[in-house]
Amino acid sequence: MNNNWDLIVVGGGVIGNAAAYYLQKSGRNVLLLEKGTVGQGASKAAAGMLGAQVELTEVGPMFELARESRKMFPRLQEELKEMCGIDIELVREGLLKVAKTDEEKVHLQSVIEAQRSFGENTKWLDREETLQMESSLSDSIIGAMDIPNDGHVNPVQLTQAFSKSAVALGATVKEFVEVYSFIESSGKITGVHTNIGAFYGENIVVANGAWSARLLKEANINLPTYPVKGECISVITERPLIKSTIFSQRCYVVPKSGNRLIIGATSIPNSFSEHVSVEAISSLIQASIDILPDIQRAQFERAWAGIRPQTIDELPFLGVHPTIENVFICTGHYRNGILLSPISGKLIADMMNGHTLPSYLQAFTFERLKGVITT
Repeated sequence: MNNNWDLIVVGGGVIGNAAAYYLQKSGRNVLLLEKGTVGQGASKAAAGMLGAQVELTEVGPMFELARESRKMFPRLQEELKEMCGIDIELVREGLLKVAKTDEEKVHLQSVIEAQRSFGENTKWLDREETLQMESSLSDSIIGAMDIPNDGHVNPVQLTQAFSKSAVALGATVKEFVEVYSFIESSGKITGVHTNIGAFYGENIVVANGAWSARLLKEANINLPTYPVKGECISVITERPLIKSTIFSQRCYVVPKSGNRLIIGATSIPNSFSEHVSVEAISSLIQASIDILPDIQRAQFERAWAGIRPQTIDELPFLGVHPTIENVFICTGHYRNGILLSPISGKLIADMMNGHTLPSYLQAFTFERLKGVITT
């Protein structure tokens, strides 16, 4: 069995598989290790929103990263389908961020102004215009931020497509292989210890989400991240209620094929529990009914939870370990893992291959938290 690789990726979620895909595509010999099965964690639990403009209301590096990643999806859909035959089910029907109070209206209008100055396509819709677009919405809504370029994908299909395409290019993916610790020699990480033995690699990418911090302690770094549980539910309606994704202060509703609606998501910090509470189900149902009254007649399908990695300053880490030059960290994407997966994977590959990097990437390196991260 070959135990020596150019590169080992730890973590089989959408971020890890995106990194494996772009690294293998760049000519590396990649091994990906996943403690369970590919895409069965936070990636599977996601709704798949590509919310570059809805989630990120302040113009800055994170907004730039998000919109650059969103821009990659149309070509990526074709590329991955050609490579492995999997359709990531990209839907570009836009998104409405609705307002129910004057305070929310004023805030959204200020966001619209800022994003338009940055070149983004968005506008304010009054109540009548909003209901013309989505007639099933509650008439208590006083207007909405129209975001035509945001959309959604199937997160399970996306993760599998990255994984299968990486394998098609020559990568190796091993499931049910848990990485316990690093192998160190002369101040360099030369491999990893796992439940089935040691694997050696010239470079290591740590991309195992909310579990990254535990592993990185082995490389003498205290990563300021923490787990955040997010609970979601899905319902099925007799007829399509909406075409656009609807986002409010209390929930989002994402329309999927088969008249399925995904409603999410709670945010419970510092929890690795994947149990779904009655309180969560109740609050999500009530919040969705408040903006989409007909949803109360839908058939309840299921509920689930995922554990998302968050950082103390709400920016992901995309960069090399501060003292160990062959360890790269790609984690902390929180609610934006699906959206940011293509750009994250590509940037990690570009770093390793010495390509020119965008200036905004500096905001996601370890330099921003000097004095907080201890090594």
